[in-house]
Amino acid sequence: MLEKSLSSASDMIIYDLEDSVAPSPTDKKNARNRLAHFLTRKDMPDPHRVAVRVNDISTEFFKEDISDIVALPAVRSLVLPKIHSAENLHYVSQAIYNASKRASRDTVLNIIPSIESARASWNLGAIAGWKSAHGSASGGHLTALLFAAEDYCADTSIIRTRSRLELLYTRSQIVITAKAFGLEAIDMVCVNYKDIVYLKDECIDGRQLGFTGKQAIHPAQVEVIQSTFLPTSQEVLRAAKILHGMRAAHAAARGAVGFEGEMIDAPMLKQAEKIIAIAKAAGLEIPSISS
Repeated sequence: MLEKSLSSASDMIIYDLEDSVAPSPTDKKNARNRLAHFLTRKDMPDPHRVAVRVNDISTEFFKEDISDIVALPAVRSLVLPKIHSAENLHYVSQAIYNASKRASRDTVLNIIPSIESARASWNLGAIAGWKSAHGSASGGHLTALLFAAEDYCADTSIIRTRSRLELLYTRSQIVITAKAFGLEAIDMVCVNYKDIVYLKDECIDGRQLGFTGKQAIHPAQVEVIQSTFLPTSQEVLRAAKILHGMRAAHAAARGAVGFEGEMIDAPMLKQAEKIIAIAKAAGLEIPSISS
C-alpha cells in the first residue's frame, strides 16, 4: 500500500498510523518504523501533499508518533483524531514544539483536527480559533477541519442513512465554523466505495454545503471527488458572464444588472469571482465573453 500511494493523484496523501494499524504496541511501533523509513525516499511526492494521521492523544502511542513524524521533512501535515477541545490542541502543540526542538525542524507543521465527537461539535469555535502558544513555526498551524462521520455517529448514537439528513446540521456547522476562521472544510469519507453513483451524489451534496474537499477511502474514489469539487463548465460560463455584465454595469455607474431573469449585484459578483478563481487554479478554461 505504501508503494501504491506514490502513484496516487489525490491532492493530499494521508498515511494512517491509527485505525489502519492493529492496536498492539508491537504493531504500532513496526508501522511507525516502516512509515518513517518509507518517507525518507527520494521519490516521495511534494511534502505539501504528505500528511500522517497519528494515534490520538489519549493513547500511549501519541508522543512516539509525534517524535518520529516531526523529524521527517517529507511530512508537512498532521491529521489528529479525536480532538475534542482547544485544550487538546494545546497538548498536541506542546508535543510538536518539544519534538521540533529535538529534531531541529525548521518548517511549519500544518495541523488538521478530526471532528468526531459531540464534545468536538460543541467546541467547534474554540477548536477553529485555536492558536499555538509557541507560534505557528514551532507549535503547529491549523489549516482545516476534517469531519469523521463514522466516529461521530458512534459517539452520538446517530443512525447513519444513505440520505445523510441526520448529519446535515453537523456538516453545515463544520463548514460555517471553518469559513469563519479561514480554514478548509474537508467532508466525510464515503464508505460505499464501490458505488460510484452514490459517491458522486455525496460529493455534489458536500460541495453544495460549502465543503472545499472530501476524504477518499479508496483510490478509485479520487477522480470522482476531484472532478465533482470543481466548478462545472456551466458554472464557469455563468460566472464569466456575470463578471462581464457587472464590469459593464460599473462602467455605466450602475451597481446591479439583469441577467437571465435574475438581478445580479455585489454578493453574486463575489460568488462569480470565487468560481473563476477556483477554475483558474485548477487550470480550467475560462470562456471569453464579448458584448
